[in-house]
Amino acid sequence: MVEPLTGIRIIEMAGALQGPAAGGFLRDMGAEVIKVEPPEGDAARYHRGVDNYTPEGTFGAQFIHSNRGKRSVSLDAKSDEGREAIYKLIAGADAFITNFRESALERMGFGYEALRKINGTLIYAAVNGFGHLGPDADKGMVDGAGMARGGLIAMTGSRDGAPFLPGVVLADMAGAMQFALATMTALVARERHGIGQKVNVSSYGAQIWLQAWEIQQASLNGGALKRDGRHHPNIPGTYGVYQTADGQPIFHAFAKSEESWQAFCDFGGVSEVGTDERWNAVAKRMGMGNDAEGSVAREVRPHMERAFASRTLEEWVGFLDAHPDIIYNRVATHQDVLDDPQAAANGYIEEMEIQAAGKKKVIGPLIKLSETPASIKGPPPELGQHTEEVLLELGYEWDAIERINNHTRQVLRQKFIDLGIEPPF
Repeated sequence: MVEPLTGIRIIEMAGALQGPAAGGFLRDMGAEVIKVEPPEGDAARYHRGVDNYTPEGTFGAQFIHSNRGKRSVSLDAKSDEGREAIYKLIAGADAFITNFRESALERMGFGYEALRKINGTLIYAAVNGFGHLGPDADKGMVDGAGMARGGLIAMTGSRDGAPFLPGVVLADMAGAMQFALATMTALVARERHGIGQKVNVSSYGAQIWLQAWEIQQASLNGGALKRDGRHHPNIPGTYGVYQTADGQPIFHAFAKSEESWQAFCDFGGVSEVGTDERWNAVAKRMGMGNDAEGSVAREVRPHMERAFASRTLEEWVGFLDAHPDIIYNRVATHQDVLDDPQAAANGYIEEMEIQAAGKKKVIGPLIKLSETPASIKGPPPELGQHTEEVLLELGYEWDAIERINNHTRQVLRQKFIDLGIEPPF
């Protein structure tokens, strides 16, 4: 079956998360993605997590998600023969994607102008930390730095305490989503207008876009929003996370009707709150209208806390499910998500055979298309698994392939020695 990007060839020179995750998304959409790795491989291969280690013999979790279905070619991009092989790959490619620093790419001979001479209609897509212009264009970045500079950390945590680091990798994944979108946009532009071009995306820019509402609000009112702990800083009133009688968290947004609001208050033992004129309309409970500061709406929160604390989570779930115009949800763990039948029904969670781990649940393709559906193409490749295959496709003879492979092994051997590790070969 044809897929959205069937026939598109992408050369990926990227490591860790932001670049490879975008490449993984494009692979799910049907593009062929050839991952060019250094002799030691992408470092993400070996990041097995903290506390909950992945099984011996398999890859790091982020590597599995970001690199499934790709072909891996292991080459020394700093050597003449390795560089020449990569140039040949790029000559026949539709797009080149990378998250390496621009200065490093220029030194190695993989800057935009150099590759443009090889392939005039190439989409050269680069994602970095803080944007390709300005004083910090070549500054290194990790996920936390992106969230710190983008304002996300400042908005996370208790109202009067110190800000917190969010518990998930948001900056890199937001950057990866924008990177994949930007690459596909450039491919469409080339299809329509016949032009190749350079594409730039950054984690910082993605963070700004991700918080468009909050940052625009700061611009309009002349001051930054204040973090609000278990509540949204820009949504006063009932919207927030509460705790039930058995200590379980639950998210409540609002009751759409006054009947359901009164029923909620009755069930939670705060019947008088339902008739209180300060909150007897959804607009009042959400801080709209004359309550510009949201102060009156916030006053309902202690009553909400008391109501939720009066019953167990299961009691509340039973009640709320029977009142569909009250917007709520259980607070799920990642394991809950993996086991959620709703996620399975939509293909958000699928199963895949993983090296040394067996059949495991994995993240499915995000976008669903009726006539050209995306799909997982299989597990991630072993390091250099497709080197010989790809070089043969490029027209290399076996003696040249063996020479390139021997050089790659020697470089890897030296890296082991430099690290004080006995080479395994």
